[in-house]
Amino acid sequence: MSYAEALRYLYAQTPDFQRTGKVAYKPGLGNTLLLDEYFGHPHRRFTSVHVAGTNGKGSTSHMLAAVLQRAGYRVGLYTSPHLNDFRERIKVGGAEIPPQRVVDFVEKHRAAVERIHPSFFELTMMMAFDFFAQEKVEVAVVEVGLGGRLDSTNVITPALSVITNIGLDHTDLLGDTLEKIAREKAGIIKPEVPVVVGEYQPEIAHIFEQKAAACGAPLVFASRRYSCRYTAGYELDLRGSYQQRNLCTALAALECLRQRGVFSFSQKNVEDGLRTAAAATGLRGRWQLLRSAPKIICDTAHNAHGLQQTMAQLAGEKYEQLHIVFGMVADKDIGSAVALLPRAARYYFTQASVARAMPADEMARKCRTAGLQGEAYPAVEQALLAAIENAAANDFIYVGGSTFVVADALKAFPNF
Repeated sequence: MSYAEALRYLYAQTPDFQRTGKVAYKPGLGNTLLLDEYFGHPHRRFTSVHVAGTNGKGSTSHMLAAVLQRAGYRVGLYTSPHLNDFRERIKVGGAEIPPQRVVDFVEKHRAAVERIHPSFFELTMMMAFDFFAQEKVEVAVVEVGLGGRLDSTNVITPALSVITNIGLDHTDLLGDTLEKIAREKAGIIKPEVPVVVGEYQPEIAHIFEQKAAACGAPLVFASRRYSCRYTAGYELDLRGSYQQRNLCTALAALECLRQRGVFSFSQKNVEDGLRTAAAATGLRGRWQLLRSAPKIICDTAHNAHGLQQTMAQLAGEKYEQLHIVFGMVADKDIGSAVALLPRAARYYFTQASVARAMPADEMARKCRTAGLQGEAYPAVEQALLAAIENAAANDFIYVGGSTFVVADALKAFPNF
């Protein structure tokens, strides 16, 4: 079996939420517990940090992994979704899982897969845990896939739980209010395990306070612990201004880990790790500069909560004309997101190469109704090529709306 054949098997045998949507979502830990027992509970063989939240959990996870790597620890990192290659989800020391290890896993365990029928996320998470255990990682940073309480990753008992923030996303699965979503995310809080909540949101803070108190879990709100003036003293290779919020969360999490005596690292480890976080862990797609003239930026913000932050940064950019290559998946709150987009831009409405993508023509109709002007393109590559052709050297091109739009852009232009 080749690596390509192993991937085809995984996608064919196990439904993937990121690509197909709600039909692939399996709430509850039943299958995960069966897999965990079958694999011999691999997550018990390493220390873990559990990271949830509506936005920023991927960036925060990479920051934590980078600092722990800089301190000399053997670090596993499990995140989702991937941009171009499945192996981006599973890393040790910043290096992706080798293709042959994916093949070996599928060949060895396909009988169990066909007996248990896990989701794509459940199986790939267990692949990560099994790989981390075999590689003898000392700590794994584990990003929650969706929600928290019923997410597959919630089988772990970490040294620290982290919840970045709460916004309205996946409302059809997690609830249609901030309070309902916060209760789902708070489900990762474990008895006596410290929890860091990144952003103090007054309307839902009590949910985390009550759950932490019931669990006897020490609670810290990172935004109350660190001011912007404090975080400004750190250099990041992650360009987005919104990363300051994630930095605040990461610093609070690192302080908790150090206070607990779980890990030992110096201030220089922290500074060096954060300065090279993206490079050391392979993080892409977060306010990533693709070209300078015209300036092209791509960002994976994919809901109103995230787009509000990227649009605020975009408003501070200088350019002659703004071009926006934009697409979303159909199960998002399109209206709330579109309301945040600048009216003066020239738009290139498009769709990513996944089943969940809203068709470009439909995206264009919805956006034109909201007062945005532009044309529809059936593929991201075509939309970006059109934007580049129309843009002058001092113009600005923003590519986003969906993780998958960014993924298609990076795949189409690998030399960016």
